[in-house]
Amino acid sequence: MEAKMKEWMKTYQIFIALLILLFIVMVGASVMGAASIKVIDSARIILNQIPILGRWVTLDGISEAHIRIITSIRLPRMFLTLLVGFGLSVVGVAFQGMLKNPMADPFIIGTSSGAALGAAIAILFKFNRVILGLSMTSIFAFIGALAATLIVYQLAKVKEKVPVTTLLLAGIATGQFFSAILSFIMVLSTNDVATIVYWTMGSFSSRGWNHVQIVFIPILLGSAVIYILAKDLNLLLLGEDTAHNTGVDVEKVKGIVLVVGAFITAFAVSVSGIIGFVGLIIPHITRMIVGPDHRVLIPASGLIGGIFLIMADTFARTIISPTEIPVGIITALVGGPFFIYLLRRTKRMA
Repeated sequence: MEAKMKEWMKTYQIFIALLILLFIVMVGASVMGAASIKVIDSARIILNQIPILGRWVTLDGISEAHIRIITSIRLPRMFLTLLVGFGLSVVGVAFQGMLKNPMADPFIIGTSSGAALGAAIAILFKFNRVILGLSMTSIFAFIGALAATLIVYQLAKVKEKVPVTTLLLAGIATGQFFSAILSFIMVLSTNDVATIVYWTMGSFSSRGWNHVQIVFIPILLGSAVIYILAKDLNLLLLGEDTAHNTGVDVEKVKGIVLVVGAFITAFAVSVSGIIGFVGLIIPHITRMIVGPDHRVLIPASGLIGGIFLIMADTFARTIISPTEIPVGIITALVGGPFFIYLLRRTKRMA
């Protein structure tokens, strides 16, 4: 009992530390840019936006221009970045747990490419309708993400297992195939090339509160569904037979994780384009900190993924300011070497 209490206290302390780190990173990111804003002023403005707590934080002495820059431009962009990083990381954890494969993530196994292709098709055919609050771009991105995930899973599956080699080959092949179709669409639709290129490189430029509204509920709802399956994912780590013997409906869990993972990825990609490797590297780093228990790993990965993507986006928009680098390039520069490291480690363990 005492050991369990210590473990929960440690977990509690880790989440408090992550929330404090998130606030520090958001304040630091909010003062980076052309407008010179004091750190203390930025912290007060952000705290003022928090429900209930904001009542005790006044904005006296802060210029209206600085308040508007933080609340209308930088804060929505950071919040959107946090949500996308959170969602992609949670999907990465779920895919790695379900497939028992450290290489699985929405980008590597082609889910992101499928979402980008779906979005490009919607752009090509000018599907601009909104259904139940969802744009046709998001709906097509979801269909593309789900199709890509199912194709890769079926191609990689050997009997009841999903080996690393076949998963990588299936993911690369499917991703390249979808990328080829995407390139063909770009050739056909020269007027929309700039818009489609955006999907392939990832960016949060010109994003606002309306984009936050689009992804807020889908990403949090999807993450909650995956969290409900945390115990099942823990049992799947012991093997599908063991999980089945303990009462887990293995195929049902796999189906839910695939659909919900594609759902979250589609909404993330629909507002940011393809941002690779977040779902690959963040779960590994978080696992080193909190361990393999998905009840802790899922929310911790989400927070660390959000913090990482805010830092990457801040770097992307400021390193050669006023020119902005697509954030997908930054995550690829970090994730590429990490992917090679994982491959080499897997090779040594084989």
